[in-house]
Amino acid sequence: MLIKSYFIQIWTQLRHHQVISAVSIAGTALAIFLIMLVVMMQQVRVAPFAPESNRKRFLHVKFISVTNGSWSGNAPMSIKIADECFKSLRTPEAVTAYTFKVESTPIGLPKQPAVNIDLLQTDDVFWRVFDFSFVAGKPYDEAMFNSGLPVAIVTESTAKTLFHTTDVVGRELLLNHVPYKVVGVVKDVSTLATTAYGQVWIPYTSTEITKDIWGEEIMGWMSCTILARDADDFDVIREEVERRRQEYNKHMLADGSELVYRGRPYDQEKNSMAFSASKEPDIGQVRRQRLIVFVILLLVPAINLSSMTQSRLRQRVSEIGVRRAFGSTRLELMGQIIAENFWVTLIAGILGLLLSVAFAYLGNSLLFALEFSPTSVPPMVDAGILLHASTFFYALLFCFILNLLSSGLPAWRASRVGIVNALNGRLH
Repeated sequence: MLIKSYFIQIWTQLRHHQVISAVSIAGTALAIFLIMLVVMMQQVRVAPFAPESNRKRFLHVKFISVTNGSWSGNAPMSIKIADECFKSLRTPEAVTAYTFKVESTPIGLPKQPAVNIDLLQTDDVFWRVFDFSFVAGKPYDEAMFNSGLPVAIVTESTAKTLFHTTDVVGRELLLNHVPYKVVGVVKDVSTLATTAYGQVWIPYTSTEITKDIWGEEIMGWMSCTILARDADDFDVIREEVERRRQEYNKHMLADGSELVYRGRPYDQEKNSMAFSASKEPDIGQVRRQRLIVFVILLLVPAINLSSMTQSRLRQRVSEIGVRRAFGSTRLELMGQIIAENFWVTLIAGILGLLLSVAFAYLGNSLLFALEFSPTSVPPMVDAGILLHASTFFYALLFCFILNLLSSGLPAWRASRVGIVNALNGRLH
């Protein structure tokens, strides 16, 4: 009954103060809209979605470094380093090695023009670490990988482009003019899945890429992702990684050279900020910058909305006086005003959230464009990428904060008004 009375009161106030109410709702919706865009831009980097549903358990090693006195080199790792320093780890559930970025590669059929696709070379463990949705066939297994068979996994779009159907398991295609047999077809993958993304995946044993190494056989073209059994294992995994590094430096390197990881392996959040191979990202600074953005986006509209709340309360001075005369305490009066305003804020917040989701769909290329992206394919978004339980939690949280900021002070002032002054229409 209390909630019903609040809604009745809200509807009455909205009808009696249409202009102020419309401006208040629009201002609140705009604030939530902008805030949720910032939230979504962060969530697509760290929140789990297929095929990276295990992001909370990921640790990444995209690059490594070698130092020797006055010089240093930074690059992806060789397959030797991947095998000896990472794939041999005992603590994680699994460790996969793959080429550090997709490569634009021509693909086609005999006697047909080729098209360029994004190719990623992986090991067989890759398909256990990432949860791709197979619509046909299955991943290449350990036996196929070890034998170096020319087999490929393709996306639905790639299959349709080449064969005009997804029923292509067992058929042959030309990948950079080399015949490969299709063994599986998966649903299209968004470029926002920055580690797992590709349009075609092949075993790196089917090419010569692992032989392209330099820097005492340390540097190459490989990166690794570690799948922990639980996020609580991160510290233990990092300790094991450090022990392997020290052992490698002691027994394998000469002439004062040293293998350096620069704080790696990184968790998903830190990895999403790491755009330089030679510099460890300052996660604290990025979080502080994001907090400043949230504060600005909350305070500016809150100041404007506070004055509008004050204007609405001036129209209710007599009502406030009557409530005080009939025994309402100052705390009860403040609670009622804040609660009534919260429902208005919540309605506007829902509108702002819907607008942010719509804008994310329509403006995905602009909003989610990735820095230093190795592909020109525009980012693809869907509900599974944009909407998570945390999305609604943040929307509700920011609505609550904005409500407190915009109505708290006017409600406190209204509760301090004397009964006589209120009955006489004065808020002072």
